[in-house]
Amino acid sequence: MTATLDEGVFEGERALFMRRDLLIRNSIFQNGESPLKECRDITLENTVFKWKYPLWYGENFSLTGCSLMETARAGIWYTRNITMKECDIQAPKTFRRSQGITLEHVTLTNAQETLWHCRDVRLAHVTARGTYFGMDSQGLEIEDLRLDGDYSFDGARDLVIRNSRLLSKDAFWNAENVEVYDSHILGEYLGWNSRNVTLVNCVVESLQGMCYMKDLRMVNCRLINTTLAFEYSTVEAELEGTVGSIKNPLAGRITAGGAGEIIFDDPQVDPARTEIILRRGS
Repeated sequence: MTATLDEGVFEGERALFMRRDLLIRNSIFQNGESPLKECRDITLENTVFKWKYPLWYGENFSLTGCSLMETARAGIWYTRNITMKECDIQAPKTFRRSQGITLEHVTLTNAQETLWHCRDVRLAHVTARGTYFGMDSQGLEIEDLRLDGDYSFDGARDLVIRNSRLLSKDAFWNAENVEVYDSHILGEYLGWNSRNVTLVNCVVESLQGMCYMKDLRMVNCRLINTTLAFEYSTVEAELEGTVGSIKNPLAGRITAGGAGEIIFDDPQVDPARTEIILRRGS
């Protein structure tokens, strides 16, 4: 049977340690670390966390209308199966080595080092601001993410993003099996050292973007203010509009409306291995 705790103010370390089957409403956790450590089957509504490590080593959490204040740092680590809806997260380093995460209509105002080494993640209508978002996470499905923060998704695997806007230098470095649809990506050095990346109906702005990539595929994409693209990459790209410059692609085919400059200045790169088709000439 589920017990209900309403309008509580919980203080002290491990305030509700190892509790099971709780509904916590309209409450505050403060002045004590790890209040819900090792808990299971917990529902929280309109509740505020003001101290560190609130949800560690737990399982089956549902949060609606809750807030993690800036002081609730490193809030959700080593936890399985957590859903958060209409929540505000002001604290950095939230979500680490956790699995089964669903965020809907969540705002992360200080998402530094957030969502690291996690698995099975679903994000919908999420706004986040902070560097190194999503590092080394696996199995992510993302719809309508608004991200402002460099070095996002470094080392991520099995990632699908739709209808999103990423303002992120060095996004998708060292990543594998990435699909991005109907999105806008703005940031230098996009995708370096990644493999099996597909961009469909995307707008990209990136100085020296898409370099050192293996098996890059771009379909109906537009590169604006993008120069020195595709260096040392294998690429199949169908592009709208003009590319600022293309430099030393290793192999593949690039089709575009035009190119400001095509550069082959590395004697070890064979230009014949890359077919470049410019619909309006160079």
